[in-house]
Amino acid sequence: MARRLRLVELDFASSAPLRLVFTAELAAPPVAVYRSLAEEVGSWPSWFPAVVRAAPTGGGAGRTVRLRGGVRFQETVMAADPETRYAYRVDETNAPAVRAMVEEWVLSPVGPGTRVRWTMAVDGPAPYLLAMRLARPGVGRSFRDAMRRLDRRLTPARHPSPGTGR
Repeated sequence: MARRLRLVELDFASSAPLRLVFTAELAAPPVAVYRSLAEEVGSWPSWFPAVVRAAPTGGGAGRTVRLRGGVRFQETVMAADPETRYAYRVDETNAPAVRAMVEEWVLSPVGPGTRVRWTMAVDGPAPYLLAMRLARPGVGRSFRDAMRRLDRRLTPARHPSPGTGR
């Protein structure tokens, strides 16, 4: 059963009781990374294995997301700054215990590529926050895997298929 979360503002990404922050560098330029994050929302399952389905709502003002395991989110886009930042707040979810959640993706140019910083900011009761802290390594692996997949999708010439001899 979906339930409403506390509606927090974008500054929650820096002030939440628990923040999981991960970074990766991609060969793809910021414009391509931003497009995949914010404009091609439906493409998320092709590069982020934890995501089963993602779709924009309200003409891009929100998103619906379903994760492996059946967790669902209804989100509101809080920031969509082309080539630099994409952030959203979870308004409703069927995930237990979480009280508030914001995710922020910050893109910075690094030469021709992009440094991606992903922040997952959450609040909930102490046992939930402990569980999230313990999940940090797995969440980090999931993020790094997703960024490798996204980079391969966006820069195929730099990542030849196995067995091509390149």
